[in-house]
Amino acid sequence: MAPLTDKTALVTGASRGIGRGIAERLGRDGALVAVHYGTQETAAKETVAAIRESGGRAFPVRAELGVDGDVAALYAAFDAGLEAQGAQPGLDILVNNAAASGSGPIDAVEPAVFDRLVAINVKAPLFLVQEGLKRLRDGGRVINISSAVTRHAFPESVAYAMTKGALDTMTLALAKGLGSRGITVNSVAPGFVATDMNARRRATPEARAALAAHSVFNRIGEPSDIADVVAFLASDDARWITGQYLDVSGGTGL
Repeated sequence: MAPLTDKTALVTGASRGIGRGIAERLGRDGALVAVHYGTQETAAKETVAAIRESGGRAFPVRAELGVDGDVAALYAAFDAGLEAQGAQPGLDILVNNAAASGSGPIDAVEPAVFDRLVAINVKAPLFLVQEGLKRLRDGGRVINISSAVTRHAFPESVAYAMTKGALDTMTLALAKGLGSRGITVNSVAPGFVATDMNARRRATPEARAALAAHSVFNRIGEPSDIADVVAFLASDDARWITGQYLDVSGGTGL
């Protein structure tokens, strides 16, 4: 039996990149996966199709994050999707992956951009957990996708780094607060990964080599490198791990 059989997972920002990799891996492990997306409908449908083609179960959930009513809209779509699948109400695994990037160095940060990053990267995950707890079963999992920029200085995008630091702090508080229900809460922190977010940074062979050099393995990470760790945390094998920051950056900065 697959390790996540009879489990239901919700992965935010799952249409592309790391989120897609996570959704596909959880699907292969037997979970029914709610593939959340904001605007990339075609990409989300491709993720759902890929999971189904591998023998898994999945359905799309559309909701724009960082706007009024975002959490209510997301869970309304999630609940409706479960019903359409003939699945029992409830949730076992919440992966807060959706995030906005950018902001630039300190002299380039603009209030509107800062507010958007906080709304998507901090406020949305917090209230997704709050509302999700009405559905999350005892013994469930909350997995927050953080970033190596919370442990290694990244002045190129100071506001983004700040929001991921806030996510790590939330992880600690929730891990202690939800322990009585057997719910584990952990952060997973990638380094540079080959996704659309880093496309500009790896546009030339020289740029790709520079990014790869950050890792002791001299390569850029792949979504599967992150997804495999998330799958472990989602499984029963990780039942004794909570409140932790797992560096999944390929040894960046060692």
